[in-house]
Amino acid sequence: MPPPNHAPHRAGLRELALNLRWSWNHSTDDLWRQLDRDLWDTTQNPWLVLQTVSDEKRQAALDDPRFRDRIDELLQDQQTARQDERWFQRRHAGSPLTLAAYFSMEYMLCEALPIYSGGLGNVAGDQLKAASDLGVPVVGVGLLYQQGYFRQEFDRDGNQQALYPFNDPGQLPIQPLRQPNGEWLRFALNMPGIKLWLRVWHVQVGRRTLYLLDTNDPANPPLHRCITSELYGGGPELRIRQEIVLGVGGWRLLRLLGLQPQVLHLNEGHAAFAALERARAYKEDHQQPFDDALAITRAGNLFTTHTAVDAGFDRFEPALVRQYLCRYAEHGLGIPFDQFLAMGRRDPNNQSEPFNMAFLAMHASGSVNGVSRLHGEVSRGLFSPLFPRWPVDEVPVTHVTNGVHVPTWESHEAHALWDELCGENRWREDLQCMESAFRKATDEQLWALRTHSTRRLIELARRRLARQRAIEGAHVHEVIDAERIFDENILTLGFARRFATYKRPALLLHDPARLLRILNHEQRPVQLILAGKAHPQDAAGQAIVRQWNDFARRPEARSRVIFLSDYDMQLTQQLSQGADLWVNTPRRPWEACGTSGMKVLVNGGLNLSECDGWWAEAYSPEFGWSINPSSDDAVAEALYRLLESEVVPAFYDRNSSGLPPGWIARMRESMARLTPQYSANRAVREYTENRYIPAAQAYADRSTDRGAALLAWRRDIAAHWQELKFGSVSVYTHGGTHRFHVEVHLGEMPADAVRVELFANPGLRTPMLPADPPYYAAEVSADRPVNDYTPRIVPSRAGVNVPLETQQILWQR
Repeated sequence: MPPPNHAPHRAGLRELALNLRWSWNHSTDDLWRQLDRDLWDTTQNPWLVLQTVSDEKRQAALDDPRFRDRIDELLQDQQTARQDERWFQRRHAGSPLTLAAYFSMEYMLCEALPIYSGGLGNVAGDQLKAASDLGVPVVGVGLLYQQGYFRQEFDRDGNQQALYPFNDPGQLPIQPLRQPNGEWLRFALNMPGIKLWLRVWHVQVGRRTLYLLDTNDPANPPLHRCITSELYGGGPELRIRQEIVLGVGGWRLLRLLGLQPQVLHLNEGHAAFAALERARAYKEDHQQPFDDALAITRAGNLFTTHTAVDAGFDRFEPALVRQYLCRYAEHGLGIPFDQFLAMGRRDPNNQSEPFNMAFLAMHASGSVNGVSRLHGEVSRGLFSPLFPRWPVDEVPVTHVTNGVHVPTWESHEAHALWDELCGENRWREDLQCMESAFRKATDEQLWALRTHSTRRLIELARRRLARQRAIEGAHVHEVIDAERIFDENILTLGFARRFATYKRPALLLHDPARLLRILNHEQRPVQLILAGKAHPQDAAGQAIVRQWNDFARRPEARSRVIFLSDYDMQLTQQLSQGADLWVNTPRRPWEACGTSGMKVLVNGGLNLSECDGWWAEAYSPEFGWSINPSSDDAVAEALYRLLESEVVPAFYDRNSSGLPPGWIARMRESMARLTPQYSANRAVREYTENRYIPAAQAYADRSTDRGAALLAWRRDIAAHWQELKFGSVSVYTHGGTHRFHVEVHLGEMPADAVRVELFANPGLRTPMLPADPPYYAAEVSADRPVNDYTPRIVPSRAGVNVPLETQQILWQR
């Protein structure tokens, strides 16, 4: 009998390894473990496993008919998952949305593709995965970095060391994007004095595709090959080059591929140049002036801001912008360079004001949102300078609170429990019945989940700490001690985040002696696992890293505190799956949302956090603990007091069965009520129904004859606004109402182009209707004094976001 032909199954392994669905659907894990257990457990990179194992190992596995049958089964499952109808196809059949393009500077998809730094990439990766689960038509665009963000180790003194290992594309689960004739898809952008060649890589993320641009092309000079060298490295000149590649290059790529997204989603202002390139392309295709093209295309643009402080916005000096974009503005967009600069400024007449990428995104979008309810409020304040004379609560920034892709972050034990209670398809549909279904979990099931998850975390932490100490050059007995540290029966706190000062990572160290008493309590001890990176240029953050390492090495803390180096996605998964309590201490309101605490929810971990970001809207005493914003001294005191008087007792107070009923009750409430609400499933459905579909419809409307009417309206507003004025105002109070009569002169302005209304703080707007010309009238409750109300005139047109798209407003006084 001839030997079996293994070529189809080799191709099948390749197909499975190159679809990142394996990063959250773990059905293929057994294949990679069978090929090379150690390499798989270390790297979690099936493509690397395939590139590394010997022909003999691969041949031996493929000779096993059960291995081949498993490949066939998994390929069929993957094909079904790619083609079957999902939530979007069933709920929104016939929707005007056929494609949304998601632009982001970074994506956290899996540790095998390290092109992320932290929260921004976390959100981008999780939303792309959730779009795949739900069938939402989204394509991602980003950059492939040769080095990515820095990796972290500690030296023997506990100082952070920043390392930059090379991302070998041949070992990443990506492929060059090739044209039908097999040629690698490359195209050029004009940079000052040169032609910059971009290469394109293809990443399969379940049903969705991510395209990554790369400048490391041999046809480019060395300086320009390094544009995509590292994430958030270098200075302003490297950053503006990267953002031109992402925005301008990214939109041109989609056009080269024949893709026509109705919606452009800017994940932060880094990608705002994409909105300009979209308008430029529309201008070219339809022979329209740039201003008209932008007015039409911006209806389909959505800008999500993640920044909670003004200093966090990308800014470029005017001279640098001129160097790189003057020709693009004048010859590509067809506008004067000063007009280009004005789109990124608060004051268009201030020639020295830097060019702000968030301001550009605001000026080029039809919808803007923050990433939590509180962040929406904060963002309205940050962007209020762009809307002078408008009340802050009317600044056009709403919010969509972030969520995490639950299948990525759940442990195997949590996955099995949720499967049993809520079904296998729970994260691919809406979430209406999940809370009631999960409440059926018994105390025994929930506590078994926690004990198994904590045991697994401690085993992993021991191995990682032993390796870390060996790398640091520790004595052999310290390496051996690391393999015995911690106890699975002790309350385990997780504290891991970017070590930026606003996150206050040293707050637990405010009173070291008190912390030691909590950790070493004779009857109710506590153990703490820390992780986190400080930016290489953040000296204050690095000092806190050193401070924690010094504390962890004290004899009285050594058995209770460990600081694990190289905080990455894999370590984040391990910590969020195994920690009993997640501690978070940001300085309100600087945490735009925060997602680290969301990751513990599905695994039964509880939260103790400053009342900021997502926790400000999620917190309830039934499922966690909250610290009210105050001074560092007061917050540290509250943190210690909560640990001593509430958290630790709740964990150790056991019933006759050895279970902590108070702790488990909080677990059940947290898991049932918060996990669905703070999932990427909910967030992506919210984006789809409240942002993407309306944006797609608005863009479709403006691309037809309705667009001509919109442009005529814009011209009327611009030409005649100065003619508007108020005359006399009279008020009659009778029977509990105030009746206002206001004289309004519109000049040549069409009456239906504006809205006359009475305004009273906070946010009370009452339409005034035409009475005897030239008067407008309205009745309001006399519960408030007359002086609370002010007549005003604002532009008005169906489908136009005012004041985002036009900032004019006229107050009567």
